[in-house]
Amino acid sequence: MTSIEQPERAEPIVRLEAVEKTYRMGPVTVNALRGISLRIDAGEYVSIMGPSGCGKSTLLNVLGCLDRPSAGKYFLGEDDVSQLEDRDLSTMRGARLGFIFQSYNLIQQLTVVENIEVPLFYQGCGEDEMRERAIELAKLVGLGERIQHKPFELSGGQQQRVAIARALVNDPLVVLADEPTGNLDSVSGVEILRVFDDLHSRGKTVILVTHDESVARRANRAVRLRDGLVDSDVRWPRN
Repeated sequence: MTSIEQPERAEPIVRLEAVEKTYRMGPVTVNALRGISLRIDAGEYVSIMGPSGCGKSTLLNVLGCLDRPSAGKYFLGEDDVSQLEDRDLSTMRGARLGFIFQSYNLIQQLTVVENIEVPLFYQGCGEDEMRERAIELAKLVGLGERIQHKPFELSGGQQQRVAIARALVNDPLVVLADEPTGNLDSVSGVEILRVFDDLHSRGKTVILVTHDESVARRANRAVRLRDGLVDSDVRWPRN
C-alpha cells in the first residue's frame, strides 16, 4: 500500500500549556483562566469568542504580554515569555506583537504618519527609516493621501486603519485585535474586516477577540471560551 504524505503543519507561533490566571478582589478570588492549553500556528486567523466574563479579555492580555499567567506556560515563538522579567516582557511585546484596540488609542496631537511611527521610536529606529516604513503602511491601509491629517480629522474607520498600520509597523509575529469593529458603523466595519482578510492572505498571524458571530466567521478558526475554559475550538474553510 502506498502511503499518503501528510502536509507539514506550520510552526506554532503561540502555545499555551495549562495557563491559569487568578485575581484577588478584596476577599474574593476570581479564576479568570482555569487551565487553558492552546496552539496557534503561523499564518492562522483565529477568533476568540464567548459571553461576557468568560475570560476573553484576560486571555488577550496574556497573549499580548500585558499580563502574565498565575500558573502554566506561554510560549511566543520559541520563548517562554511567562518566565520573563517585566523589562524583558515589555521588549518582547514591542518587538513581536501588534495591538489593535476598539477605541483606536491614537495620540490626538500627532498626524497619521507620526502615530504609525510611535512603536518604531521605542525600538530606536532612525528618523528616515521610521518615516519610510510609516508611509508604506499608511498606503497599505488606504491612507496614503491622509498622512498629514490628525485623528480628529478622520472618520472612525480611517482611525482604525491608522491603528492597524501602527500595529504592523514593527512587522510583528502576531497581530492582536480587541473588538476592532465595535465602535464602527456596519459599512466601516466591513471595510476594516477586509483589511484583516488581506493581512491573513499575506501570511500574518491574526488573533481577534469579538462577541459578533459574523465577525468571527471571517476567521478560519473560532476558539470559544466559557467560565475560563476552552468550550470549543472549531476550524472551517474560508469562503
